[in-house]
Amino acid sequence: MFPFIYTRAASVHDAIVAGGRGGRYIAGGTTLVDLMRETVERPGALIDIAGLPLSDVSATPGGGLRLGALARMADVAAHPVVRTTYPAVAQALELSASAQLRNMATIGGNVMQRTRCAYFRDVSAPCNRREPGSGCSALEGYNRTHAILGTSEHCVATHPSDLAVVLTALEATVHLLGPEGRRATPIGDFLLPPGDTPDREQDLRPGELIVAVEIPPLPRPLRSGYLKVRDRESYEFALTSAAVALHIRGGVIHTAKVAAGGVGTVPWKLPAVERYLVGRRPSPRLWAQAAERATEGARPLVHNGFKTELLRRTVERQLRIVGERA
Repeated sequence: MFPFIYTRAASVHDAIVAGGRGGRYIAGGTTLVDLMRETVERPGALIDIAGLPLSDVSATPGGGLRLGALARMADVAAHPVVRTTYPAVAQALELSASAQLRNMATIGGNVMQRTRCAYFRDVSAPCNRREPGSGCSALEGYNRTHAILGTSEHCVATHPSDLAVVLTALEATVHLLGPEGRRATPIGDFLLPPGDTPDREQDLRPGELIVAVEIPPLPRPLRSGYLKVRDRESYEFALTSAAVALHIRGGVIHTAKVAAGGVGTVPWKLPAVERYLVGRRPSPRLWAQAAERATEGARPLVHNGFKTELLRRTVERQLRIVGERA
């Protein structure tokens, strides 16, 4: 590990000032410390923000949900407001990482976490995300766990967060504070696909800090859920996953929110699936027909072609699970 300066922020203002000078924020440290040990990241200064008052979890007017950036994953998953209003959030968190990590990791850090691509974490391998212009080893290497959606010639790594898939489905907003003040951006705009700049993973300006993530109110009654398919049931990242929220009234679907994980370079919103569902009556045939649209634009690689059919089946199954509960 390379030498670095460590400071503990006494206030949000102090953190923003230090961040504006180029320091990196750290809270739970469950991702950044690992990357530092592997010399993937070499920050010259760390700013500990774990003690800042940004861990509140609360309902917002109209039935939305606000998650403080420093709220621990385990605490959010167990929170009664979360479990009552948006159970998909709790499910995604409980299926993430291990119990020990969930006790340390924060909501903001989970959204900000970097890919688990083995080539990204191997500093001897070319990786455009780690070193722009060096090449993408996964394109011609072993790419079974890599993305089939949102890829580019520069990067095919998946985004690892389970929570971010649910936040994407529910069209959450990321609230930021930086040297230039406050701003808010949809999570779909905050997490960036690789395109020609794979090293730029978030729409994050110098010194900015995530202060909260907010899920907007959605029509009630609402049923939501998260399904994760992986190689083993214990601590493992998704091969595919699906987050679904449905508002069904009078036997007709009036609102549908659907996103997929484990298959995209970012959590992948599925608007074609959503559009097909709205205005129709729930049925096994509808779930199957809607799920067919989940794979539009998929570009499988040599070793991950199975993900196309797996994604379709995962979306169909989760639509059925949530739809039958509504």
